Amino acid sequence: MADSTGLWPALLLELGAAVRAKLVSVRAGGLDLELMARPVAQEGGDTIFQIDRHVEDVVEQKISSWPAACLPLEVVMEGWGETGTRRIGPAQEDLKYRLIIDPIDGTRNIMYDKRSAWFLAAVCRAWRMDGRAATLADALAAVMVELPPSKQWMADMFAAQRGGALAAVRVNLENNRAVPLEVKPSQARTLRNGFGQVSNFFPGTKILAASLMERIVERTLGAVEPGMASVFEDQYITTGGQMVELMLGRDRFCCDLRPLFYAALRGHGQAGAHGLECHPYDVAGALVAAKAGVIITDGFGRPLDAPLDVHTGVHWCGYANAELQRHIAPVINEWLAEQGVRPSS
Repeated sequence: MADSTGLWPALLLELGAAVRAKLVSVRAGGLDLELMARPVAQEGGDTIFQIDRHVEDVVEQKISSWPAACLPLEVVMEGWGETGTRRIGPAQEDLKYRLIIDPIDGTRNIMYDKRSAWFLAAVCRAWRMDGRAATLADALAAVMVELPPSKQWMADMFAAQRGGALAAVRVNLENNRAVPLEVKPSQARTLRNGFGQVSNFFPGTKILAASLMERIVERTLGAVEPGMASVFEDQYITTGGQMVELMLGRDRFCCDLRPLFYAALRGHGQAGAHGLECHPYDVAGALVAAKAGVIITDGFGRPLDAPLDVHTGVHWCGYANAELQRHIAPVINEWLAEQGVRPSS
């Protein structure tokens, strides 16, 4: 079959831009915030809001028009039923690719017009050489496309290809002109006077998240000085956005360990502890962040990987540089061990 590898960055960026254009159009039509924020379903391990429904047809229509070399493929996306999968392309041909998408990562930001959300996507060949289904670690290409709030007229776009360089631009949405964007993670050796956080979005795991963050600061910087703020945090409710903040040097460290927090709570006798957590589509931009120089691992410090589904809980850590990882990762592992949480293999 024809090799479509080189097509993917442009195709995925165009798909993200189409989703962004749809959101702009919906807002221009006067759809109010309360309607956009109305829950309409509980699928794929997350709540689907009215705003999500507006982009689903755009995704399918755009992919259906892709070159024959890219089809058929299986799309994995929240909002497409309980399994979150849909095959697009000739039914009689063997599956060529798998594409995992989060069309609006950070729905809660954009539906209230507070802050940018992100379109995330990663594509893999359908099968590995050994015949097993591909996983996120097999991504051939990935993109992150900013979905800005109504007052913002510029948006960032990032694309990465395995074996290639990172592409980053800032687009003027009024005239569609793009300029190169500098991508440079922080080289600071500590968290002092910088942003770093343990994701702490929703009730249920806040005590554990705060406990871990306090431990990280105490072990890496020492006791907090009276009247001083040594580390700042930014609870940006989007995994893609968190990775971009690391890529652009705004944040130095971030981790989202909610699946491990729930495991700790269950180990402490809270049998039903299992709330909203990060999923594989939320980390679809991991290849982009890695190409930018961000160190991305799972919660235990291992290479990040995930199946291409909509249900698996994902834990991840991001470090702006190796020195920060060297100081922080052992503290996380020690704290997790104290909570009775260790790698399964």
